[in-house]
Amino acid sequence: MQWDTLLFNELTTPWLYAVLRLRQEVFVVEQRCAYLDLDGLDHQSTHMLCSSGNELLAYLRCLPPGLVYPESALGRIVVCPTRRGQDLGRELVQRGIDHNLTRWPGHGIRISAQSHLQPFYASLGFVGEGSEYLEDDILHRQMRYQAPSIPAER
Repeated sequence: MQWDTLLFNELTTPWLYAVLRLRQEVFVVEQRCAYLDLDGLDHQSTHMLCSSGNELLAYLRCLPPGLVYPESALGRIVVCPTRRGQDLGRELVQRGIDHNLTRWPGHGIRISAQSHLQPFYASLGFVGEGSEYLEDDILHRQMRYQAPSIPAER
C-alpha cells in the first residue's frame, strides 16, 4: 500500500477521477443519497489517498481551520467497499489526525460524523458535541478532537 498526501493541484487526472468515483460509489450509490459532492472545498483541501497499484483503497480530505469550522476538519472519509474490515479506515483517520495536528498546531479537528460511526470516531479520540441532525437524510453528529496544548514560549 502507498499513502500520498497531495494538494488539489498535485492530483493527477486519473487520481482525481478515482477519488470522485469512490466518493460517488459510496456516498451516492451505496448510501442512496443524492447530494452535491462537488461542494467547492476540494481546491482548498489536502487530499490523503491510500492506493495499491492503480486502485484507490481509501481517501479523505483535510480542511484548514476557518474554511468550514473554526477548527481544522476531516471530511469525505471513505474506504473502498472491498477493503473494509481491515482497519484501513482506522489508519486513514489516524493519519488525517496526525496531518492536521502537524499542519495546523493548536487547532482542534471537527468532523460531521454519521451517527452510526460515533463509536469508531470516539475510539480515535473524538468527542461528540451537540445533538444529532439530518444531513442529506442521514443522521449525523458533530465530533471534535482536542488539539494538544502548545507550550507557551518563555
